[in-house]
Amino acid sequence: MERKTFELGDIVMMKKQHPCGANEMEIIRMGMDIRIKCVKCKHSILLPRAKFEKSLKKVLRSAGDNASDDADT
Repeated sequence: MERKTFELGDIVMMKKQHPCGANEMEIIRMGMDIRIKCVKCKHSILLPRAKFEKSLKKVLRSAGDNASDDADT
């Protein structure tokens, strides 16, 4: 199974949605623990890396894509 790659600033979809109803989260801190922030209500959650990788469904928007879009304009 291929390991999912993610970076700081990426918008990711988790397997379970946040209680506010959104399932889009932004990665705001990376290390042994990963802090994600709900895009809808701005609540932040700190998860161990192993639990985050297990509950990550897919990367919706990469931070590198957003930076390259800004550079073009």
